[in-house]
Amino acid sequence: MQNELTRRGAMMLGLGAVALTAMPRGAQALTTDQASALIGRVLDEINVVINSGKSEGAMFADFERIFSKYADVPIIARSALGVAARSASAGQLNAFTAAFRGYMARKYGRRFREIIGGRIEVTGAKPVKSFFEVSSIAYLRGREPFDVRWHVSDKSGKDLFFNLIIEGVNMLATERTEIGAMLDKRRGDIDALIGDLKRAG
Repeated sequence: MQNELTRRGAMMLGLGAVALTAMPRGAQALTTDQASALIGRVLDEINVVINSGKSEGAMFADFERIFSKYADVPIIARSALGVAARSASAGQLNAFTAAFRGYMARKYGRRFREIIGGRIEVTGAKPVKSFFEVSSIAYLRGREPFDVRWHVSDKSGKDLFFNLIIEGVNMLATERTEIGAMLDKRRGDIDALIGDLKRAG
């Protein structure tokens, strides 16, 4: 009887270990240090790009790669598309997300290009509701530094940033307003919006 209980105990421990191993990353709580470290890696890569001496087009390609790697692009894209995302087909959502990623890389890449010859550094991090806000400062040559804040979450199963606030301007709110206006101008035609986003930014 004792041996049987021992075998059952060992089996339960083994199953528990397997279950823990199989748990998605999002089931583990994101910490302030992890959020800060994520943005530290983002900024390391951005700093390399802005001081690389590459052409604007090459920099935009690098910014799109960074955006794809560290940002929760599907969540940001759906937020920007707003209510229209509910009626969009899966194919339209995928195409919009891809076009939006390039559009964001060009648009915000231009902001980061303003820092050529300078740098961006993490200055702190704190929990805010269900996510973390990581603060950073952009140092420019011959200009006043400016504030850049990053919102980080692990709700998608990975540590990713889902919002960016540059000098008080909220990316999610701004893009939802601007994309909404673009869609209204095209009378709700998502395919036309996708085509225009590929050329915009």
